[in-house]
Amino acid sequence: MPTSIISTVPASLITLTTDFGLRDHYAGVVKGVIAGIAPAARIIDICHQIPPYDVAEAAFTIAQAYHWFPQGSIHVVLVDPGVGSARRPIAAEAGGHLFVAPDNGVLSQVFERSAPAVFAIDVERIALKPASRTFHGRDIFAPLAARLANGFPAVDTGDAIADYIRLDPTRPIEESPGRWKGLVLHVDQFGNLVTSLPVEILDKSANNFRLKVGSLEITRAAKSYAEAPPHKAFAIAGSSGYVEVSINQASAADLAGVGAGAPVRLSETALLPPRTP
Repeated sequence: MPTSIISTVPASLITLTTDFGLRDHYAGVVKGVIAGIAPAARIIDICHQIPPYDVAEAAFTIAQAYHWFPQGSIHVVLVDPGVGSARRPIAAEAGGHLFVAPDNGVLSQVFERSAPAVFAIDVERIALKPASRTFHGRDIFAPLAARLANGFPAVDTGDAIADYIRLDPTRPIEESPGRWKGLVLHVDQFGNLVTSLPVEILDKSANNFRLKVGSLEITRAAKSYAEAPPHKAFAIAGSSGYVEVSINQASAADLAGVGAGAPVRLSETALLPPRTP
């Protein structure tokens, strides 16, 4: 098990990623609990619009966001369909950051980037009393994040564990030379399909590739969205470091008829058999 990499110097920044939405009081109450325990901490919202219960979407979101914050930041991820069940609350250290989340795989993509140290939270020691069975964000995760911000060592939150939950790996598979299988990790607000294929694959293949996702078959890349003709599908190196399937001024997700989790295949054209007429 990796040793602790975070000092006990108080942290000044806590981020929140949740499926709470903006209609209800839940996100505000979590902030209120943190402010009551760690009034000097800054709280930054990453996203409160994760689709309800969508652990995989939350895993993508936090993995895309956390490394843009200063090392030592505390990231609270509250997408927790198992709240009140036997699932464990955990704290983790990875890549110089701290994470507080349910043990349901929501930190899987973070852990793909950096080997973690993970601790099962001692709920009796950390939680507000009495603790609700339906709002652990308020009663367990918020007070823990605030205590970490005050300098409470992560190693003291509970026992180190190695059997934490991880979702299936997102790294693409090279099925044969020049033939890659991946998946759609995310559909953004504009309908762009963010795949698990790293941009290096696209760079290597240039425009000599065939990418299939849903009903779309794509054989051209663009360097910017505006470079492509309107309503034509293309591949592009996205800001996340992954290949995206996009349509200028339209939704690639709608045209392809797929969403997150859909399979994606990319083949270098030179390695494919010629097409029959």
